Parts: sequence; C-alpha cells; structure tokens
Amino acid sequence: MGPVSVTIDISGLPPERVVFEISPLAELGVALHALAEPGHHPGLHGWATATSASLKPDLADRLCEADFLWRTTFSDVFMPFAGPRSGTPSPSPSPTLAGDLDLLDRLDDDTFVSAALEFTCSERYSRGGPSALRDPARRDRALELAAFRGPRQLDFTRRLLDDPTAVRAWVRRLFEDCDEAFFADTWRRVLPQLAADARHQTELLRHKGLAEALRSVSAALSVDEDRTRITADKISDGRTTAVPGGNPAAAGLTLIPSSYGWPHLMVLHAPGWRPVIHYPVGSPAVPDSSSVGLLTLRMEALAHPMRIRLCRSLARTPYTTTELADTCGITAPEVSRHISVLRKAGLISTRRRGRYVLHQLDVTTVARLGSDFLETVLR
Repeated sequence: MGPVSVTIDISGLPPERVVFEISPLAELGVALHALAEPGHHPGLHGWATATSASLKPDLADRLCEADFLWRTTFSDVFMPFAGPRSGTPSPSPSPTLAGDLDLLDRLDDDTFVSAALEFTCSERYSRGGPSALRDPARRDRALELAAFRGPRQLDFTRRLLDDPTAVRAWVRRLFEDCDEAFFADTWRRVLPQLAADARHQTELLRHKGLAEALRSVSAALSVDEDRTRITADKISDGRTTAVPGGNPAAAGLTLIPSSYGWPHLMVLHAPGWRPVIHYPVGSPAVPDSSSVGLLTLRMEALAHPMRIRLCRSLARTPYTTTELADTCGITAPEVSRHISVLRKAGLISTRRRGRYVLHQLDVTTVARLGSDFLETVLR
C-alpha cells in the first residue's frame, strides 16, 4: 500500500485564520455515530446502551431512517459553518445547537443535498461538481447507490431529491428532538471540557506555534518545515486548501474538539468548503500512536508464517540467531533476514551478552497491534 493521507494546503494562510472553536452540532454528529456504531467507541458502551434504551420508539425509528448521515462517518451537514458561501466569509460555529441549525438552514439546497449524499450515495466527494439536484446522471447514480443500501435509504434519498425543502425541515426537527431527548444533557456535560481544550490549544498556538499545537491535538497531524502543508496521517486520500482561489480574505482553518469522537480524527476536505479538523479529546493514553506507515510495516512483517514462528519463540525467551536457526530448521542467514524485517518494524529488541547477540520479541508493542490497528483504521 502506498502512502495515504489527507493534506491541507496552508500556503499564504494568515496565522490568525487558524482557530480552535467548539460546535454543538458537530458533537451531535459524533454522538449519533457512537449510538449507531458503538463498536467504534468502546469507552462509550454504557452511554450508548442507556441512551438507546431511553429513546422513544418514534425517535428511534426516525434515527434509523436517516442514520446514513452519520453511521459510516458523519456527514458534512454537521459542520454547516464551513459550507461554501459566495461573496461572504464562513461564519464561526454557534455556541448553541439552535444557532448551528440556523447555519445549516442557510446552506443552499445544492450544498445540503451534496453533503447529505456525499459518502453513501456519491463517488465524487473530493472532485465536487454539480449536485444530484441539477445533474440527471448524478441523480440516477445517487439513487442506484442508495438502493444498494436498502429500501429505507432509497426512500429517503428519493424524497430528498424530490423535495429538499421538506426533508431539510424534517432533519432539523429530528436534531431538535435529539436535543430534547438526550443531547442537551450530553452537551452540558462535555461543554466545559471542550471549551477548556479549545482555550488551551489557542494559547499553545499563540505561544508555541502551529507545529506544537498540531502535535498536541494528535500525533497523526503534522506540518511541513515551510509551514505550507498540514498532513493528517489517515488511511484515506484527499487534499484541500485553506486559501481558496488564493484569496486570503476567504482563508481559514478550523479545529473542533470532540469528547465523543475517539478514535476518529476527521478532516473536512470537500471542494469549496473551509477545511475543518475534528479531533478527539480525553482519549486513552497512547504512548506512541502508530503512523499508517509503521502499522503497515508491522502487519506485513507479521504476515509471513516463518516470522510468526520466530515471534512465538522470541516471546518466551531471548534467542541467538544460531539457536533460532536450529529451533526453526532454517539457515542462520535466513533467520538474519527475518530478524532484520522484524527489527525494522520495531517488533523485536536486540542486546549483546558477551559475544552473543540475543533477540527478543517486544511483547508490549505486539500486544498493542490490536488497538493500534483499530485506532488507525478508524482514524
């Protein structure tokens, strides 16, 4: 697998246009995702179980009807503050859910429909182009893809394309009912942590610079030495710019903390939208979060049956190369080649004892591969 990542071109971006802000609608999006996919969020099982059990049947049914907006990954409709607005700069997120929903109402129908269908009923997220409201071919393709997802999504997609105004009102009412049922309490509980994190990161950005602030946000984020490109280390491929059309007046990059988001690190990179990095706070302590490249290297190293046999031996006690050759029935040069692969992947340690060189499996690193893999693929 070649290198994959999402990059944000920040050439010419004024430093003051990089902002940390909070968004109740964005947090509602990840909360709904956690309800729909509790397996992605092991730390939220108790909350998800209790919340799901408390939902009234009508609200639970409506959530199932629209869950493609947040089940796979949550839609950009949850970040309307970043949406395209011709001739006017993008606003900040609102401190209230009602304010964020007002921003959602101000998106035009084409933008709303494209965002709603972007993952499950579209193949052009990174390429943009006319919406399914205006392009018959894209409409047909959206309906075809929706049909693959089942009759419920097909019905919703058809209604959205036939009468976007009515469906948008339906979606707003759904989010308002979620607020009344559970999210208002959830937001009150997480707001102090998110506000404190946004303030802390803003101070870090001001006093230590962008590179340090990004490192604090996530080990998966980095900026190049020339401060022209931010890279998000994800098993995803995308690129966008924080200075659309080279116009500094429309430039901006927003970073939004999330209490319910771990392990997801999400980057909004739709054409025409202001880029947004939505990052988890309060995530489990991870001593050395693996990069996609390192995870790939480790998985490839362990994919060979002979290296698995070597690891089985090295997990129990240190061995020399000669001892491993005798144990596994292969030559010492063959052992050395396998050991080199495992060492390059950081899976074994080597130390000298007298004239002997001993190899041993790093059990802690191997044990972390399970959580590393889950965290990285969900990032």
